Amino acid sequence: MGRVVHFEITADDPKRAAKFYSELFDWKMNDSGMPNMDYTLVTTGDEKDMGIDGAIMPRTYRQQPVINTIAVDDLKDILEKVKAAGGESVGDVQDIPGIGKFSYIKDTEGNLVGLLQPLPRQGK
Repeated sequence: MGRVVHFEITADDPKRAAKFYSELFDWKMNDSGMPNMDYTLVTTGDEKDMGIDGAIMPRTYRQQPVINTIAVDDLKDILEKVKAAGGESVGDVQDIPGIGKFSYIKDTEGNLVGLLQPLPRQGK
């Protein structure tokens, strides 16, 4: 795979940022329902059109302004390759219900990147 499939925008005031992007681009905002976390899911357009969706979250969670998430076939395998390539794993692997397995890494420049091993899509 290796495609960017999700973005995260960090903000000092996530509600203000959500309002900004909603008004500017007509993005749709939905609460993620994740416990103990201010994480707003962003739908940027119709799923039949080109593009990706993402989220807005507090900057206190991650300091980097934008975080891209890349889909991978085998998260465990990629995490092993990260260290060999000069990067590092950040945090634990998370199971996201209905989505898949997720983890952050840092590249050789210290940039955060999300990795997602998605669950198989229905009907595929």
